Amino acid sequence: MTTAPTPTTTATHKATYVFVSLGCPKNTVDSERMLGLLLLDGYELVTDPDGADFVVVNTCGFIEEARKESFSAIHEMLDLKREGRTRGVIVSGCLAERQKNDLLETCPEIDHLVGVFGREEITRVADRLVVDLEEQRTVFRPATIRALPDTDRLRITPGHFAYLKISEGCDRLCTFCAIPKMRGKHVTKPIEQVIQETEGLVKDGVCELIVVAQDTTYYGMDLYGEPRLAELLEQLDQVNGLEWIRLMYFYPMYIDDRLIQTLAQSKRIVPYLDMPLQHINDRMLQRMSRRVTQSKTEELLGKRRGNIPDLVLRTTFITGFPGETDEQFEEPVEFVREQRFERMGAFNNSPEPDTPAARLKNPIPFEIMEQRREELMQVQQQISSEWNQQQQGRQMEVILDAPIPEQADAWVDRSQADAPDVDGLVYVTGENLQEGQIVNCEIVAAREYNLTAAAI
Repeated sequence: MTTAPTPTTTATHKATYVFVSLGCPKNTVDSERMLGLLLLDGYELVTDPDGADFVVVNTCGFIEEARKESFSAIHEMLDLKREGRTRGVIVSGCLAERQKNDLLETCPEIDHLVGVFGREEITRVADRLVVDLEEQRTVFRPATIRALPDTDRLRITPGHFAYLKISEGCDRLCTFCAIPKMRGKHVTKPIEQVIQETEGLVKDGVCELIVVAQDTTYYGMDLYGEPRLAELLEQLDQVNGLEWIRLMYFYPMYIDDRLIQTLAQSKRIVPYLDMPLQHINDRMLQRMSRRVTQSKTEELLGKRRGNIPDLVLRTTFITGFPGETDEQFEEPVEFVREQRFERMGAFNNSPEPDTPAARLKNPIPFEIMEQRREELMQVQQQISSEWNQQQQGRQMEVILDAPIPEQADAWVDRSQADAPDVDGLVYVTGENLQEGQIVNCEIVAAREYNLTAAAI
């Protein structure tokens, strides 16, 4: 785990601990905030759970696969506890929030549970564990009415990029999604608070800022009575020291001409947008409660392509939503062929027991879901491969993420078209390069999803 010591450490260590962070970038920010609080309170972060005083597992509970990963990490740490190799296990995050006391019945050896909105009390929980106080094993707090601060973070991303969470929760009631149950209603972080946090990140060496939220385009509605994302981005664009600003989780609503103009004219916002669509058939969109239509989506995509030069669009689709017919599935297949998204992911529908979609009739068998997902991804693979081939011979800027082990002057990098962990990579060779540097390079080879380049 890579860390950057943003907070000021204390001289005396109370105890040692290991931190396991799972889930999305929003959860990463929560992890970094808890890590910072523990550091400030005198706890020492170590990398090996064997022998550590305790372990914190910050979980994801979004879909079944994420819950499996979370349970796997929990059981691994509980095995160490049973063997006497660590004293205790604290479980936090979305899985804890979603299952609450049921999680203690499933895994009674967990020492403490901390819900999403209890993260600010992580040091008190650690204190109770260290001194063997068991009178309160759970910390669950109501969803906040004001955005929690994300300062004093001990970052687990590489030092040159960071996630910036501009809001919490979600007011969308998509029928397949349990996030509002775990993260509450949408709460906007005030513009001045966002700018202050950004300036702190820049002082800590961040040159690429990745803006995240459950619903980025809804920013400001609860606090200001209208969307204020354009205004926020205009101010972020003025922060000295930033090189790239990357935007994620654009819901296809509240995107007006001013916002598009802001994206097109900014100095630091890269021409990259992540806009999860999930489906394009109007009947499926209605069953998902997405509150958009195919025609409106096509209009939005056309405006963005027409106004933002060299725009790279990323999206995601759900295959096998209840009631999806073969004909309805063919619509996103054809839509992807027509729109030629530079970046795309497809996921099987995950039936979530506490969502409206779980009560819908005509569930799709897993085999059909998987067949449809593979078909959609095969279409996208061809598109991605062709797009990459078109980049050969071109020059582009890349940001150096990490050196390739045991290879001299070779680096793993990303272009402006690539967000961390979800998109492709650029492998660059060149002398006298360093992590976090943005360099110009020439693309010399291409594969389905990755590029090879030489620094200029």
